[in-house]
Amino acid sequence: MATKNAKPLILITNDDGIQSPGIRTLIETMRESGKIIVVAPDTVQSGQSHSLTLEEPLKITYHSKKRDLEEYAINGTPVDCVKFAFHLMNRKKPDLLVSGINHGSNASSNVIYSGTVAAAVEGTLLGFPSVGFSLDDYSWNADMTPLKPWISKIVKHLLQHPLPKGICLNINFPKKQTEAIKGIRICRQAKGDWHEEFVEQTDPRGRKYYWITGVYNCLDDRPDTDVRAMEENYISITPVSTDWTAENMLNSFKDLTNV
Repeated sequence: MATKNAKPLILITNDDGIQSPGIRTLIETMRESGKIIVVAPDTVQSGQSHSLTLEEPLKITYHSKKRDLEEYAINGTPVDCVKFAFHLMNRKKPDLLVSGINHGSNASSNVIYSGTVAAAVEGTLLGFPSVGFSLDDYSWNADMTPLKPWISKIVKHLLQHPLPKGICLNINFPKKQTEAIKGIRICRQAKGDWHEEFVEQTDPRGRKYYWITGVYNCLDDRPDTDVRAMEENYISITPVSTDWTAENMLNSFKDLTNV
């Protein structure tokens, strides 16, 4: 937590790129809360999950500087951005890492593929409180203005009440409806999957190439899931652990020790 007279240091990143409307909205919203450092991909990095750039050098572009705001763009993934930001800050831990606002839902199984949430997980692994924000609207022109007061309230709360070690938050906003957002629900991750298809096309030289597309299927009718919350026009907040151990299964495989 920041000292009494110091402004909180807030690190911002995303996976849609430094020019995306989502991160620009987030930067505008966060400037009232503290000193901001932005380190984000220079191009769209959606679906990169927790990947790192290992086969080519990272190139850093100094994007802009204003009072209490510095911005950098990197030709890498969201996790690259978080790691480099930690280096840039001389390993000084920010008071909060905020990732997003993602264009599209990261509820249910989407969290596995999400670069937005992976950035928050990486921040948690590095030891600072982290949260990822997403909006259930894939449009580049989605209206994110109604999200600002909610984000401000959530961030102010997190700055005063730091998250437990090893836990970050995956926060999803419902798509703008005719009615206002009803409130916040603390949710479990819904069970669901994607039915993918590969659209075949041919380039000018006669070579085939493919675009992946898909339809999400929710396989969960429990009342306390992130998907249900958004369907009912609530913000879903799902605590995410960096420990993937299925502890309830530890005793189920004891027989393997005798193989």
